[in-house]
Amino acid sequence: MKLLHCSDLHIGKRVNGFSMLPDQQKILGQIVRITQDEKPGAVLIAGDVYDKTIPSAEAVELFDWFLTRLAEQSVPVFFISGNHDSPERLDYAGRILQKQGVYVSGCYQGKVDCYSLCDEYGPVHIYLLPFIKPAMVNAYREQRSDSYHQAVKEVLAGLPVSPGERNVLIAHQFVVAGGAEPERSDSETLSLGGIDQVDASVFDGFDYVALGHLHGPQRIGRDTIRYSGSPLKYSFSECRQHKSICMVELGEKGTVKTKLIELTPARDMRKIKGKLRTLISPEVAGLADPEDYLHVTLTDEETVIDAIGKLRHVYPNVMQIEFENRRQQAQGAFSLSSEAAREADPFELFQDFYEAQNNQPMSESQQELVRRALAGNREEAR
Repeated sequence: MKLLHCSDLHIGKRVNGFSMLPDQQKILGQIVRITQDEKPGAVLIAGDVYDKTIPSAEAVELFDWFLTRLAEQSVPVFFISGNHDSPERLDYAGRILQKQGVYVSGCYQGKVDCYSLCDEYGPVHIYLLPFIKPAMVNAYREQRSDSYHQAVKEVLAGLPVSPGERNVLIAHQFVVAGGAEPERSDSETLSLGGIDQVDASVFDGFDYVALGHLHGPQRIGRDTIRYSGSPLKYSFSECRQHKSICMVELGEKGTVKTKLIELTPARDMRKIKGKLRTLISPEVAGLADPEDYLHVTLTDEETVIDAIGKLRHVYPNVMQIEFENRRQQAQGAFSLSSEAAREADPFELFQDFYEAQNNQPMSESQQELVRRALAGNREEAR
């Protein structure tokens, strides 16, 4: 049996003021086509369906379109809530959706939903564990859990997992293996002190664990505990990631194969660096798609007037711009006592200030301009 694993859709997300909905429409369309081609036995969505607890109407409409296209293929869909979702909103009409082969677990209510599929090797049990916190678990148990690890461990320990049959878990937590820190990105929600960490050892009873929460595709401890990653890049810390979905193939008990199917976005997200004149030249702009989302680092030493406007004339989707030059590195390095300032020559004082702020001396033309300005001030003072 093949299972298609994806997560962290973040439908409705805005990145640096840019709506990702058009990009999400295209990437979800790719996942629909991959489902048509690969014909998996089920689609697993491991949380963070939406980017906000109260998604926009456009975001809800897009997810409705996605589910409808999958349901038209008669492929079961299983999805859970993530930390960005509203569990109650995801659960809405859940029992009605089951009649269309769509199974959702939004709110944790003291138990973990389980559904079974069958193939020539027997049943495959799919457990749906929505995003949980210790307080959510404590509401249904006498023994208090003070950590995310303990909470998840207690919840899973109570499941009737049959060791002789194949078991799959969908979860949305921050999972580590042996204390090793997995790859994280700036677009993920961080917690202080690692209090949200769950050790991968709690999943020992499962043949495959479909994780959501971290945006980079990666294995945790073993090949069969995986983050599929987000289908799109949502921060510039993800520039080097290759976005994909994971196709899982379950054979007889103990046989699991995984392969990553790369996704192609409508626009890539990348960084470029250099002087303005070089970056906007046709030779450089033509090296990649100028419609990509860009973080631009300008290295011009001179002041650039309307840098963002000039850049967007060539690259319309510039998201961020910063300057990297000697002036920025030396910003704020000039200091002088009031007594020394009164005794210093005005031209030398300005010359020292300019060099401290710009990390380079004034040119001869700039020196002449300052001398004329100071001379004019002295004439007016007389």
